[in-house]
Amino acid sequence: MRMEGRSAIALAIFLACPPCASALNPSLDINQYAHHAWTVREGFFKSAINSIAQTPDGYLWLGTEFGLLRFDGVQPVSWQPPAGQHLPGSFISRLLAARDGRLWIGTRDGLASWKDGKLTPYPELAGQHVQSLLEDPEGTIWVGAYGVPTGRLCAIQSGETRCYGEDGRFGSNVLSLHEDGGGSLWAGAHSGLWRWKPGPPKLYPMPPTEIRALIDGDNGALLIALPSGIRQLVDGRAEAYPLPAAGRQFTPNRLFRDRNNGLWIGTPGQGLLHVHQGRTDSFAQPDGLSSDYIAALFEDREGNIWVGTLGGLDRFRDFAIPAISTRQGLSNDTVGSVLAARDGSVWLGTPDGLNRWNDGRATIYRKGSGLPDDSVGSLFQDDRGRIWASSRRGIAYFEDGRFNPENGVPDGYVHSIAGDSAGNLWISQDQSLLHMLGGSVVEQIPWAKLGHKDSATTLLSDPAQGGLWIGFFQGGVEYFRDGQVRARYGSADGLGAGRVEGLQLDRDGTLWAATEGGLSRVKNGRVATLASKNGLPCDTFTG
Repeated sequence: MRMEGRSAIALAIFLACPPCASALNPSLDINQYAHHAWTVREGFFKSAINSIAQTPDGYLWLGTEFGLLRFDGVQPVSWQPPAGQHLPGSFISRLLAARDGRLWIGTRDGLASWKDGKLTPYPELAGQHVQSLLEDPEGTIWVGAYGVPTGRLCAIQSGETRCYGEDGRFGSNVLSLHEDGGGSLWAGAHSGLWRWKPGPPKLYPMPPTEIRALIDGDNGALLIALPSGIRQLVDGRAEAYPLPAAGRQFTPNRLFRDRNNGLWIGTPGQGLLHVHQGRTDSFAQPDGLSSDYIAALFEDREGNIWVGTLGGLDRFRDFAIPAISTRQGLSNDTVGSVLAARDGSVWLGTPDGLNRWNDGRATIYRKGSGLPDDSVGSLFQDDRGRIWASSRRGIAYFEDGRFNPENGVPDGYVHSIAGDSAGNLWISQDQSLLHMLGGSVVEQIPWAKLGHKDSATTLLSDPAQGGLWIGFFQGGVEYFRDGQVRARYGSADGLGAGRVEGLQLDRDGTLWAATEGGLSRVKNGRVATLASKNGLPCDTFTG
């Protein structure tokens, strides 16, 4: 079986592991997601995106230093309150869409909220730089702010605002807020880490620094983003939190956990890191990110991940069909053949080894594993479950964890392999069609004997009738059984013209042939073809 290029890899992966419908596929790396960037450089925005929220009407709201934007996924629109109503300031630092539909707008100069056409200011936070916003299960809005001389932590519920910190307990800043899975509210302040509720507030002292973000760890511990790295709170002490295979030092700026438990880490200069299923991958400006400075991370209701940066806004979503490459562990990005095996794995033949892709990981086989050569061509799985792989120096089959060479096959390029339940194996080479049985070549049939000067691109055994379907380089399909050509179809019969790329049988015995000229159907000796223009199907049938 041979399938060309990246689309072939994507199709095989899609068949083996269809993507999630409502969230990003957690098995994929960032570069396997569909990515789009709206950038300051291209004129979409005037400044960095500091915060992101989504209201029940589906709009995204974006906080920038020059005001608030409403974004429909195509074009951002500047938002202004009605006449006579004013935001506390134009620099929007934090946004929160509450469950009741109210949009909370934190600025460098105070806090306001917007609902039902009315903008509500909160005088208790006037002059305070809002750094963090959180809604707890009871609907209380918690606000962390920077102020001189002291920062504040405020709780807003049922129109009443209660603020704490005038006594200096937080120092100048409450930079981060988080409610963990156990219901504890945490505040990262200049004075240290506070567990604010339940029970009396408790301070966990830390060296004077910024606690930039807080989030639940996958082991139940609280993760703390500090300029020196990520720490975890264990038995009241901050310990190092090693990332799996991170491979480099980094400074965390934002932490976010998606609905599939993937951890996203934004940095102030090194782009994005993504921790998922025991590994860490990254995405930065050379990969297409709008900027390496990450200011905001957000997941919308459809499961897309949005990233606000110094240079714009980025969105990551699932491709309908994801791709894999050397960044996911393949031996080579040039893939000439693909086989979707019955155990759910996918085999990929490359010029530098045979790759078995299973459960998001690649296992690479080369000559040291029993293959005749590192460069692998056609692939086939027989009825016994053995994987056959070809090269110019012979073929081999995979069984019991190792490849076993078939020494009776002459050297030469193999275009296709097919087999049946009786153990017959058919191999298309440049000069002839080889018939093997029991490990020996029992027939070597020149293409001229089948009426062709060209060789076959693809072979397909017919389990119902027996025999072999053969598709050719220069066009045409033949049905071969018991040493004779029993039927042949060409462009004069309505078959799509040009090279036959693939053959497939339906359960009712209908043969489908993919050709350069279109997709053809052969049933009861009649041919119908979906013609093509420039390689794309159209609605014209012939035959």
